[in-house]
Amino acid sequence: MAVRSITQRWIFNTLSVIVLVIVIIVASSIYGLRNFYYTGVRQSIDSRANVVTGILIRISDDNTIAFNAEFRNLIENSDEKSRMEITAIDRSGRIALSSSGFSYTQQENMSDYEDALKSPNGRGYYVGKNVMGEKIMAVSVTVESSAAEYSAVRYVVSLENVDRVLLFYTLGLSAAGLVIIGLVVLSGSFFIRSIVNPVREVGAAARKFATGDMSARIVKKSDDELGELCDIINYMADEISASEEVKNDFISSVSHELRTPLTAIKGWSETLLSLEGSGEERSNLTKGLRVIDSETERLTGMVEELLDFSRMQNGRLTLVKTNMDILAELGEAVLIYGERARRDGIELAYEEPEMVSPIFGDKSRLRQVFINVIDNALKYSSQGGRVEISVSEEEGFVQIAVADTGCGIAPEDLPKIKTKFYKANQTRRGSGIGLAVADEIIRLHEGELQIESQLGAGTRVTILLPVNRRGETRKTEISTTMEFSMSEEKKEL
Repeated sequence: MAVRSITQRWIFNTLSVIVLVIVIIVASSIYGLRNFYYTGVRQSIDSRANVVTGILIRISDDNTIAFNAEFRNLIENSDEKSRMEITAIDRSGRIALSSSGFSYTQQENMSDYEDALKSPNGRGYYVGKNVMGEKIMAVSVTVESSAAEYSAVRYVVSLENVDRVLLFYTLGLSAAGLVIIGLVVLSGSFFIRSIVNPVREVGAAARKFATGDMSARIVKKSDDELGELCDIINYMADEISASEEVKNDFISSVSHELRTPLTAIKGWSETLLSLEGSGEERSNLTKGLRVIDSETERLTGMVEELLDFSRMQNGRLTLVKTNMDILAELGEAVLIYGERARRDGIELAYEEPEMVSPIFGDKSRLRQVFINVIDNALKYSSQGGRVEISVSEEEGFVQIAVADTGCGIAPEDLPKIKTKFYKANQTRRGSGIGLAVADEIIRLHEGELQIESQLGAGTRVTILLPVNRRGETRKTEISTTMEFSMSEEKKEL
């Protein structure tokens, strides 16, 4: 359908215009040539007529010359009779004398003679066919001498040779026009194919993409806009394939993360159900309840991450911003992970500064960010490792740095680490959306989350948050991610 549509538009919008222009040019050229040749013939006849008229005037003024005899001699012995026929028309309007000696038994169509009698300059013209069917041009000039028995001299020239030349030019110009149209059709067909074929390939690839086959690729055949479109389609397919792969990894990871605590909860539930009440059984009961509580909290955290990510994607993540002490929220997050760090044999070092400027932010969301970053630092560190947390204030920003001595991140994974569902290390627990949510929350606070890492040497996460101006106190503000995005677009405009 697309091929026919493009071809039809080209035929009606381009080819028809070109054909019309060529037809007009050819027709105008033929018309111009015809006028040029016919005008040349007429000028030649007029020139001869002027000569004859001058002679007739001269002999009419000379009383010693017999006018009619001299007139007859001028007609019959004309030196132009090889190119044109000169005839004399008598007072009754009949051809009485001819330079060719031809006797006219049939009356000619002499509208030029009639026009000459009516014309102020005594001349008339006619282009048409004679009694023999030959195309001619005739010019009649009236004789003003009263002594003459003739009323006009008529000059007749055949146009057959002229029309033959015009026919040659007509055929030549028409052939040239057809050649040009043929070249236009040929080049246009090639051009249309150069457009239609890639579009068909794009359509075929798109249909495969629609069925879930992302392996199709388009071969780039030119470096123009269509070639660029092919590159974009192929790039899109690569990105979709990568996203599909990340999504599948995410589903696998989340399934594993959900299955592990559920298995622990189910196992300890069965164990607790089988206990009867001894001291040892009481110890197992306490241990089992602790595991159930820990794994339930872990599941709750994962569900909250998924809910936050869903709200963030739909523009419904709500922030309640107030003037806050960032050190209080960070200190609480560090306290939460202190026991876990000791249990895992990891040193958690945090030296709280005396004071930093207050910031305007959502307490619970920023605490969520701190918990996520510290949790990742402990998660990717091994026993005997160290996680160091520091806070400073520079150039209007509070800078919170969390550095670990863990496994680090490979250089090729570092640019993607904040991408949703992406996990650089599949062997460690986690959903792969924590950093994406944290980065979005920091961005909504007009801050920045920076990550530096070296494989095998550790990772450093730096959170930059703008502080309030000195002495500034702002009212509580409730906003969503959608409102923030709209305000950002207005700023750009």
